[in-house]
Amino acid sequence: MKLLTFRKGEVRRVGVLQGDVIIDLPKAYLAVYDAFEAPDFLYDMKKLIAVGRPALEIVDYLARKAPEEAKLSPKEIVWEPPVTNPEKIFAVAVNYKAHGQEAGVKPPERPYFFPKFPNALVGHEQPVIKHKVTQKVDWEVELVVVIGRAGKYIDPARALDYVFGYTVGNDISIRDWQFPPGWPQQLNPYGQNWIWGKSMDTAAPVGPNIVTKDEIEDPNRLGLRLRVNGQLEQEGNTSELIFNVQQLIHWASQGITLKPGDLIFTGTPPGVGFPKGKFLKHGDVVEAEVEKIGVLRNYVVEEDMK
Repeated sequence: MKLLTFRKGEVRRVGVLQGDVIIDLPKAYLAVYDAFEAPDFLYDMKKLIAVGRPALEIVDYLARKAPEEAKLSPKEIVWEPPVTNPEKIFAVAVNYKAHGQEAGVKPPERPYFFPKFPNALVGHEQPVIKHKVTQKVDWEVELVVVIGRAGKYIDPARALDYVFGYTVGNDISIRDWQFPPGWPQQLNPYGQNWIWGKSMDTAAPVGPNIVTKDEIEDPNRLGLRLRVNGQLEQEGNTSELIFNVQQLIHWASQGITLKPGDLIFTGTPPGVGFPKGKFLKHGDVVEAEVEKIGVLRNYVVEEDMK
């Protein structure tokens, strides 16, 4: 299934994407079951994930039985990040060798994680803000893993058992804040400025939907590409990951309990902007795509012009 979070009016809801039609799950529930209220998990993706198989069985039934009045056009909704309230967002540095080469950085011996904060999340078809304090806003298309079960010290051989599904992410990077002066030739004892560089508002577009794991045979064999104003800038495949999806889940769970709805950005292939001296500007349209999942589209907007 393809699951999304959306707003219609002021109410946030969970939906199912079927081709060009969105099933409004709370509305379908009221109609199909002749109910007065729909359960909370049809308004909150993280709750739906936490409820697990019983919730998915209801969603599957509603998607098949939904009446016409519960079906919407994508033009009628506001897209939200599929999980609007994850407890944790992991991202990993230099997880493709070719990206490390273009950035002038040697890949680490084990995954190097940094956080992105929930304030950075933004959905499909929504603006990415070019903040007035930056001139170097960059793109990074990534496969994002959505965790489905709580777990700690997860064995790589069982790691996919803890996955709910997959979505598309764009690890927007504020390079003039991320990189200390002279980096990487001149190392800073405090390292990179990961918080400003990676978690300014709207620096984590995610979407348009989650594809449940049963529809992705192998997350380590998915094509990725990113276009800016229709021009191809990035192209790669998750088969080129240094640390694959199972290994990333294993390492992320060392001493940290992964919980339903947590997100893991898995790294970006070569083609980011800064080695080419190219950065995003007001009016740019950025399309990040992962095979079998979808295209995440965002529009760059100067902060003072919002």
